[in-house]
Amino acid sequence: MENTETRVVFKHNEKELILLGTAHVSKESVEEAVSLVNTEKPDVVCVELDEGRYASLSQKDVWEKLDVVKVIRSGRGFLLAANLVLAGFQRRLGDGLGVKPGEEMKSAVCAARENGVPFVLCDREVHVTLRRAWGSCGFWGKCKLAASLFSSAFSREKLNKQEIENLKRKSELDGMMNELSSYLPSIKKVFIDERDHYLASKIWEAFSRENVNRAAAIVGAGHLSGLAARLEEFASAEDAGEKEKLAALSDVSSLNEIPPPGFLARALPWMLPAVIAALITAGFLRFGVQTGLESLLRWFLWNGSLAAAGAVLAAAHPIAVLAAFVGAPIGTISPFLSVGLFSGAAQAFAHRPRVSDAENLNEDAASLKGLYKNRITHILVVFFLSSLGGAAGNIISIPALAKILF
Repeated sequence: MENTETRVVFKHNEKELILLGTAHVSKESVEEAVSLVNTEKPDVVCVELDEGRYASLSQKDVWEKLDVVKVIRSGRGFLLAANLVLAGFQRRLGDGLGVKPGEEMKSAVCAARENGVPFVLCDREVHVTLRRAWGSCGFWGKCKLAASLFSSAFSREKLNKQEIENLKRKSELDGMMNELSSYLPSIKKVFIDERDHYLASKIWEAFSRENVNRAAAIVGAGHLSGLAARLEEFASAEDAGEKEKLAALSDVSSLNEIPPPGFLARALPWMLPAVIAALITAGFLRFGVQTGLESLLRWFLWNGSLAAAGAVLAAAHPIAVLAAFVGAPIGTISPFLSVGLFSGAAQAFAHRPRVSDAENLNEDAASLKGLYKNRITHILVVFFLSSLGGAAGNIISIPALAKILF
């Protein structure tokens, strides 16, 4: 195996695989990816993209087809928001360099098409990665991950051209990986280690085709060393005739599974309304109708007012603010609904997204001003902040109700 800082040449059974490590917002990486395809003339090109990201890069109308209310209703509002925050953060890093995130992957695919070379999308779907990352965290891990996403949304950090290129150097990457491992080890496992395995399996599958003698794979530089190690495992298992081991290494179906929520996560949507209902009912039974009604009103005001306050903070339309106030108690009582569904749907009704909002979605997600200006991301902001306010209202109302009783 021949290695450099950005390129690994893997040879097996008279076949050759060239792994190119890139920085996702680097102009030089775009040029290197295109040059690799045009110069080496591989029989297949593998890229670190999934179907969803490839569609967003290659199809101009993919965001125009987005039904944000349907996304929220299906419980994927937070996932979409997290995905947009990450994409916006990457875009900000590349501002001023003239390169969009993932441009090197898109350019490699275009070069492959121009040369009549088949290409393979080798990455795991991003929503699976995000859900596995969230599911792998404990309570404090979830808090750290949410804080990291929140800080990324408001970060003004930008990197210059040299700093972007340094991201491809092993020493720089080792430091970043060590920092991530110590801060959030489970996240590093999902985002890096699992995807190393997933990418290696898909690349090996393409590389092993009978009609392939030379292959090329364009991946983020952070995956380069892990991929090389994984591919050596595949090659060793095949050379040793260990078919069962090779099949086990190739099977990545478990990496597409979403871990089931823990007991607390399953129970909390039922426990919270049960506790509130018990406190209000106790008020009626112990002190009579007046105290019971006072408890009910106090909870309604805490829950609805803070949900509405979150909607106001999100600069929501008055209809959405009212929907947050009225919908918060309903969302608390029913584990299958959320205050964000009511306020988000009302915001979408009052300010329907335009085609221009879909076209500028990625760009607007890169700034706080853009999040509020774009009607699609604004709906998500309303959904998130009103949900946060409603949750805070419920937490505050429990000791307030207990105080009336005791």
